[in-house]
Amino acid sequence: MSNQIFQTLKELATPLRASQCVLHKHELLICGGYDQRACYSYHILKNEYKLICEYPSDVQLNEHCVIKLKSNRLLSFGGNKYIKRYTLLMKYVSVWDNISNKFNNYNQWIPFTDDHNHPIIIGMNYYYNYEGVRAVIGGSNNHLLFITCYPKNIHIFDLNRYQFIKHDTLPILDCIGYHCFVLKSENKQEQEMMKTNEKNKIIKCCYNNSFQFHQLLVCNYIAPFNGYSYVCINDIILFFGGFHYHNTSKLVHKYLIQENKWKTFQNTLPSPLFDCIAILNEEYNNIHIIGGQDNKRRTLLTHMKTKIRIWDVSHLVMICLFILMKNK
Repeated sequence: MSNQIFQTLKELATPLRASQCVLHKHELLICGGYDQRACYSYHILKNEYKLICEYPSDVQLNEHCVIKLKSNRLLSFGGNKYIKRYTLLMKYVSVWDNISNKFNNYNQWIPFTDDHNHPIIIGMNYYYNYEGVRAVIGGSNNHLLFITCYPKNIHIFDLNRYQFIKHDTLPILDCIGYHCFVLKSENKQEQEMMKTNEKNKIIKCCYNNSFQFHQLLVCNYIAPFNGYSYVCINDIILFFGGFHYHNTSKLVHKYLIQENKWKTFQNTLPSPLFDCIAILNEEYNNIHIIGGQDNKRRTLLTHMKTKIRIWDVSHLVMICLFILMKNK
């Protein structure tokens, strides 16, 4: 059954785990992975890969973070006290187009700088550990970078002012890392975020100049795990696989945000998987699952996709309504 639900696509150019991926029109930009500096564009319509660039040779990737900013810019940051901290920027132009000489400064990782061309390294002065870090973009002008990282930190970096504007501690007993962190905007003033912790808690963080934390229900099957991949679609979050000590999961879970309810599906991944990345395509009808490790800790070349309507019936209803309205 799982083989019918997940369609296998062309293998990755190199085995990848703990990769980062962002969407650019019909491209998935795969930005490195654990100890892998190469970045590729996967063209969804062509089912082909092209090399974009590599991270600088002095950058070691260890569960890093990549966020898409405005104007086709990518922001990448990571590091800890043992691994050099860095913050880099890429201005992306599609490698599938004919790129002229005027784009010489594009498609390469360069230092992130302020308006006076001074390098900015996010988290350097606070000695934050960004291994397994998660971040989202929010704010009224998409200028605020919300970051959650080990051990229990949540903070906000203002991308316009190039500085932190808020620091806080999550109300949890255990440490976080390799977790789920998604944003759901209630309105322009308040940013509501869902933060899932690997130790039996989900924390809802509401921000309006200060944080408010609320504990929510967590599914027993996923509570011990981390290293899962996840996507947020409207009011649901889907979780694929995960890892806990010697156990690797192939289960798929769904969390309904508004109802505060969980569902574990009978349909599963084709095999146990963790440290993969999940991302939606531009039309929001397919989920791509890229790379990862299996239950023998082998890093994989796997790339597969699955239809959203399999996991979210409401999405099928919306598609049908749209088609009917369009035909009228």
